[in-house]
Amino acid sequence: MISSPSRHCTVELQALPERIGQVRRIVSAQLRHWHLEQLIESAVLGVSELLTNVHLHAEPDKRCTVDLEWALDRLTVSVHDRDARELAAPTLDPLGTHGRGLALIAALSQSWGVRGTADGGGKTVWFTLPAAQTTPRPTRRPALQAALPLGPPSAGPASDRPTAAAALGAYPRPPLERHPAEAASR
Repeated sequence: MISSPSRHCTVELQALPERIGQVRRIVSAQLRHWHLEQLIESAVLGVSELLTNVHLHAEPDKRCTVDLEWALDRLTVSVHDRDARELAAPTLDPLGTHGRGLALIAALSQSWGVRGTADGGGKTVWFTLPAAQTTPRPTRRPALQAALPLGPPSAGPASDRPTAAAALGAYPRPPLERHPAEAASR
């Protein structure tokens, strides 16, 4: 059996607003150290959402652990808290300022889910990001190639894309959705 090396980083904290900013900086620095700069924006956004959920909803306390694991060309980010209650899919209010965190996690990640601990003393919410997640950058092209489209084809009209409510409706494990160009290459 061939195994690839994995890298692991753990941060324990109280999910308080001032600590969430510190953890974002730690995650950014760790991913730079692992040469995974292309994943920083998504990882930081996702971990911020999960830590905010702990801050707003976890009982009896706000203690939690953030784990980053890089293995098999995939980054797994997980947040473990001591609240054993299952996550509830919120009712999305189009004018509300809260309730979109899990839909955001579903949209930015390759996969995500929730698992309880064996002792019933908490839960872990996790998401994965693939190594190939990159932001297309414009490059200088010769004049003949300038007319070629830059980047992958569009995801289609907004009416064809899943809504946040649809992503939350599949809780706790939404189906893995791939970009049409990625699915065609398999």
